[in-house]
Amino acid sequence: MISSFLNRFNITPVLNAAIGAAVGYYILFNIHFVLIIIVISIFLFTLCLFRVLSSLKEKFNDEQSKILRLMYVCFVALTGGLIIGLSAANAGSSDVRFGIPDNNITAIEGVLLEDPRIISGGRAMALVSLRRCAGAAGLRASASGQMTIFFSQTNAGKLMEFGRGTTIFTEGLLRSADNYTFSAESLHVVKPASSIERLRTGIRNKFISIFKDETWGGLSLALLLGIRDNLDSDFTVSYRNAGLSYILALSGMHLAILTALIAFVLKKPLGLKASLIIGAIIIILYCFFVGPMPSLNRSALMYILGVIAIIFALPKKAISILALSFLIQIIFTPAAGNTLSFILSYLALLGILIIGKALSSIFKGKIPDFILQPLAISCGAFLATAAVCSFTFGIISPIGIVAGLAIVPLTTVFMIGSIIWLLLNIFSISFLLTFPLNLLYQLMESIASLAGKVSGISANPFFILIFSIVLIFVIIIFEYKKRVSMLKLQPFL
Repeated sequence: MISSFLNRFNITPVLNAAIGAAVGYYILFNIHFVLIIIVISIFLFTLCLFRVLSSLKEKFNDEQSKILRLMYVCFVALTGGLIIGLSAANAGSSDVRFGIPDNNITAIEGVLLEDPRIISGGRAMALVSLRRCAGAAGLRASASGQMTIFFSQTNAGKLMEFGRGTTIFTEGLLRSADNYTFSAESLHVVKPASSIERLRTGIRNKFISIFKDETWGGLSLALLLGIRDNLDSDFTVSYRNAGLSYILALSGMHLAILTALIAFVLKKPLGLKASLIIGAIIIILYCFFVGPMPSLNRSALMYILGVIAIIFALPKKAISILALSFLIQIIFTPAAGNTLSFILSYLALLGILIIGKALSSIFKGKIPDFILQPLAISCGAFLATAAVCSFTFGIISPIGIVAGLAIVPLTTVFMIGSIIWLLLNIFSISFLLTFPLNLLYQLMESIASLAGKVSGISANPFFILIFSIVLIFVIIIFEYKKRVSMLKLQPFL
């Protein structure tokens, strides 16, 4: 009974390890050290107990021994995950440290970790890995950590020209509230980025110049390259009010469209395995070009793990691949785990795989599939992320579930159209698609604007969390009972 339950919900060792890592990263790391020792000790004691019990084979029948071994392996994975999560949380904490008093700092030097972003008033902001700092009276010292720097409109153009990987020196004013920020008054390039980074920045800026004159160009840049600087502010507000902001952030949906196009073009001439390998290489290059976006990296990593599973004929369970992706990402990019896009990306997909699948099973045959599938996916993602969104934004917008049924297909068509427009631009005939793309843009904006007029729900995040958990639990139990009933009826059908 227990083993069938574990198999039914894909509770595998890798999933247990991911659960342990999440608990260690987000919960244990933030509590007292003594409590961490107590929790780890309890887990180690339980491991020893399971180990002893599993060695007493003569005391148990085959089924009981199998269950004990399975539970032992899961507990080993869970304990290992806790340790991984604690280690990653410690490595990912990027506290800013200066070698001189904060109030004495007048200049800093560091490396741009990501592409600068244009914000209101033509100013720019960039995340910098600190190297050195300077203060009054010629004081200089080493510095460490990551900090956001705001640049004036005068220096924004120069900053965008050099891009990610550039070492800069800037004078200005250090500000500290909850986190350190720096208002830059000057900009000096100490060391340009590497050749490949400069090539990448040049291509990126070329794409921006190609799309900048089109009304819908900002949306194309956001959907294809993750560049949201050129998005119309009213358009962005409409999407946010309608609970559709996730569509504007590069994620699994966008990567799925790109991989589908790659498969469509390469599968027939090259075959399945070759097209998958080349597709994986293209995805890796695409992620390098776009930049370090946690939600996109999660999607790419899952795609690559899926390709490996197909090539080597390994079991391909979506939840296991999601769990393994989480472990890899949290180990190699520990700081990413603290970002909102990382958290929402994993929660949304987990909701789709568990809640969405359960809803599809419950309502199968009662609602047409072409409506049920996207509706179940939207509901699953919404329920899984509702508490986090409520805590972060203070409001959730259920209307986004319905609006997404129209916006997501239109976005897919718009993305494909933008890619074709870009190819036609090489031959100077892109004008053929300019009007249809503009029409699509206006249609999506109108739908989002209309949906945004529906009031969202503003409630205590704790209440939203409890309500979501209860509702998810009810859905899973109802689906499980329905499945059991169907299995009992199968011999009579």
